[in-house]
Amino acid sequence: MKYKLIYLAISSLVIIPGVISLFIWGLKPSIDFTGGSLWEIKFEKPTEINTINKIFQEQNLEHLPIQVSGNNQFLIRMAPISEEEKNRAKQRLADNFGVVDEIRFETVGPTLGKELLIKTLTGVILAAIAILSYVGWRFKDKMYGVCAVIAMFHDSLVLLGTFSLLGHFLNVEVGTLFVTAVLTVLSFSVHDTVVVYDRIRESTAHSKNRSMGDLANKAITETMTRSLNNSLTIIFMLTALTVLGGITVKWFAVALLIGTISGTYSSPFVAVPLLVVVSGVSKKGDSLVKS
Repeated sequence: MKYKLIYLAISSLVIIPGVISLFIWGLKPSIDFTGGSLWEIKFEKPTEINTINKIFQEQNLEHLPIQVSGNNQFLIRMAPISEEEKNRAKQRLADNFGVVDEIRFETVGPTLGKELLIKTLTGVILAAIAILSYVGWRFKDKMYGVCAVIAMFHDSLVLLGTFSLLGHFLNVEVGTLFVTAVLTVLSFSVHDTVVVYDRIRESTAHSKNRSMGDLANKAITETMTRSLNNSLTIIFMLTALTVLGGITVKWFAVALLIGTISGTYSSPFVAVPLLVVVSGVSKKGDSLVKS
């Protein structure tokens, strides 16, 4: 714990660029939030994105940059279009490239997108309140809950900031799978933190004369191996899914991977140092009141 300020400084250096990016560029929402049509197609013959773009321009179909999702397979996001407009574009593509196989076609209205965004924010807020209440009650001290929630939002900011930067520089969009990843990361972060906090509480009951810093060091030492073993098994799996998975799940796996790494770091190096700092400030305040 003598290096606790260094750990918090490292976290700040990671979070600040992402927070700045969020304020300047924000996140790049997918059609799940903005509304629109998602069309994934596969061609029998080799083709080029520039040619597809030209055909879409001829059909007056507005779309985002086309993504390659496989061998002669493309993912196209555009403003909402009707079935008739889609069929005309498909026929035009078939005239140029032969058989066109439709992998999927989805249309989401802007009203549903707005509703999903509101529900997402509501879910995150309710989760934070529930975690704060439960941890505070479980450890008989609200500061445990406050520090756990701060560490939880630390991981959220790392994930959101990273995807803001990825969205600006690599056109990575966030959708419903990203929301799932964020909520999963919140759960993982608090789970790991509670394990360390529980060990601190047990040590406090048997060593009342030891400082909070010593108890924190003891708790981290006893739980570090378990935390690393647990996290590495998840990291190996997510790395494989990121490298070998298709475009549909790639960024979902990346989000979980970033969150897992951040959560593994934040439990011993953010949540616990915060608790030690708050405990020290609290004791100084009590001393001043008594004097």
